[in-house]
Amino acid sequence: MTNNAMAQSYLDISPEVAQALAQNKAVVALESTIISHGMPYPQNVETALLVEQKIRENGAIPATIAVINGRMKAGLSRDEIELLGKEGHSIMKVSRRDLPFVVANGQHGATTVASTMIIAEMANIKVFATGGIGGVHRGAATTFDISADLQELAKTNVTVVCAGAKSILDLGLTTEYLETNGVPVIGYQTRSLPAFFCRTSPFDVSITLDSAEQIAAAMNAKWGMGLRGGMVVANPIPEQYALPENMINAAIEQAVKESEEQGVIGKESTPFLLARVAELTGGDSLHANIQLVFNNAQLAAKIACSYQRII
Repeated sequence: MTNNAMAQSYLDISPEVAQALAQNKAVVALESTIISHGMPYPQNVETALLVEQKIRENGAIPATIAVINGRMKAGLSRDEIELLGKEGHSIMKVSRRDLPFVVANGQHGATTVASTMIIAEMANIKVFATGGIGGVHRGAATTFDISADLQELAKTNVTVVCAGAKSILDLGLTTEYLETNGVPVIGYQTRSLPAFFCRTSPFDVSITLDSAEQIAAAMNAKWGMGLRGGMVVANPIPEQYALPENMINAAIEQAVKESEEQGVIGKESTPFLLARVAELTGGDSLHANIQLVFNNAQLAAKIACSYQRII
């Protein structure tokens, strides 16, 4: 059995997604950490279903990804999404290092950007929509806290549409790390790296592209040349939902200080910081988070449709 065939034996592709792939239709992957760890129930389930709907409205088929009872899943049922939403933080947050153990033990797992990319590539899904990628955490010079998302982007052939890196991170070091690993950061109609809740940051993207067609053509050229690794498409949050930088920065500074005082580290760091920022902004950041995910899903569907037309 080939390595790819062995990997496929751990993977279940939903009938709808399998049919779309067989017919060369556009498919967009979605992560599940945002359901179990990103927001409270039932808002998490409602948002997940609405994101899938946005993808359908823009001509593609959604494939929400998770691990259910030890099976990697590309495409979840409504009941499976409900399970992840209700169980919330009791569902294990799963990155590359965790996948073998969650599968071997027959557990449930909510996939991060990194593990969603892995499963998407196994299923031959080339476009993935999320909120924001992980990156280099503030203070990483001493903690070495760097998200596995960045290494995955360096080696896995999936394009990730996001609102930039999460603004709780060190954005400058995150862009440097991606550059070092040959990962292009494409600004969709922007030269400035979006900072999740904010449309701009002090940092530039690698290149600006203005259409889904241009992005799809770049994907085709990159992988056609045998250059492994993903691409980041940084899509600014719509202007009407963007939050003032001074408000967000103040909330982040306080949340980071509290996380250090409480010794919150590793995979618990991002959920803690996002939840605390939501509290400190009176829920404004959660509303913005939902809107930017919708915006990314729409662009991802357009890119996936353009990519299918040229391959």
